[in-house]
Amino acid sequence: MKYVNHRYSWLSLFFLSIFLMACQEDKVVITKSDYTDAEYEVLSRTLNLPQERADYSVTLPLHMARMGAKAPVVSSAKATLGAVLFYDTKLSANNTVSCASCHKQSLAFSDDVALSKGFNGELTKRNSLALGSAPNFEVSYNGSSVSAQTAAFFWDERAHSIQEQSILTLQDDIEMGMDLNELKSRLESIPYYNILFTKAYGSGAVSTDRVTDALQQFINGFISGTSRFDEGLNRSTGDPFSNFAEFTAQENLGKMLFNTNCSSCHGADFTSVVETVANNGLEMEYVDQGIGARTHLDFDNGKFKVPFLRNIALTGPYMHDGRFATLEEVIDHYSEGVQAHENLDVRLRKDFQHDGGPLKMNFSEDEKAALVAFLHTLTDYEFIQDERFADPFK
Repeated sequence: MKYVNHRYSWLSLFFLSIFLMACQEDKVVITKSDYTDAEYEVLSRTLNLPQERADYSVTLPLHMARMGAKAPVVSSAKATLGAVLFYDTKLSANNTVSCASCHKQSLAFSDDVALSKGFNGELTKRNSLALGSAPNFEVSYNGSSVSAQTAAFFWDERAHSIQEQSILTLQDDIEMGMDLNELKSRLESIPYYNILFTKAYGSGAVSTDRVTDALQQFINGFISGTSRFDEGLNRSTGDPFSNFAEFTAQENLGKMLFNTNCSSCHGADFTSVVETVANNGLEMEYVDQGIGARTHLDFDNGKFKVPFLRNIALTGPYMHDGRFATLEEVIDHYSEGVQAHENLDVRLRKDFQHDGGPLKMNFSEDEKAALVAFLHTLTDYEFIQDERFADPFK
């Protein structure tokens, strides 16, 4: 018996050693690299990019997924190129401004002035819309699919995709003033772009389509879905009209007031598209006719894009001309200041009558404070601090 036990003990030690060796092998870490050492050395001279490319794939919050929203499919290689293009002043005629000059991450990719400075210091004609508030996920609207690919852009909705918006902005004689033929030759001469275009598209060739597609891929990654409002919707099975346990009494009051008075245009869940354009009675006579200036139709005069309100507390000043510095001023306008323009939206008229005078919501001071408190719950702090969307230049 002793001989047998001795033999089994040696066998046990043998198999134990094999097991331990296998465990040691499991601890070997395989590091994924998207660039060769030589490529990364070139990139690192100018850019703070990780050697393992950032993942730009999009995950929607639970409440959006429940309602059938679909996240955009984003190529991380193209979005990485798009991030560099977005922050590069070489996309302007005189190398002075980039897309990020008017669209700052800390402000949900908006600007903090009424009108932004273009490449020659001239002011833009309208306020910069927040790119971090774009509904770039696909949702159902009147039985049709609406996404960043089909939604309209700019205050007068003259662009129908981020790519089209980018082309117009690049060539705009105030904003960036870039000759697209010159852009091609300028970027093709830069070593880091040769690498990034090759990784994204298989060759270093630069074209307008590739530049604007990469910008679109980057911006399609801008999903703002971790605000306190999103958390409340996730826990309330997606019902924006219920009281949220996480909200204060003031915030819930503000949400109720918003849903009663504002959601017929802006939506209650900030996911579904309700209204795209409207005249909200800013003036009796508009200097800027908005969509009317583009269509030359009288019934479009004074109509502008209805903005998506995610991160709205970060994106002032407000309206197409940045006339209101604060949310309080915006609420004062809807409370007492709506003008009786002939194209005033019916939802801002008394009794919803086309010939009715302007509706005065007449909020109390407590109600105004509650509305502001609620609108602050739409701020997504994770989004504005996400390193994937930060300036990649050293």
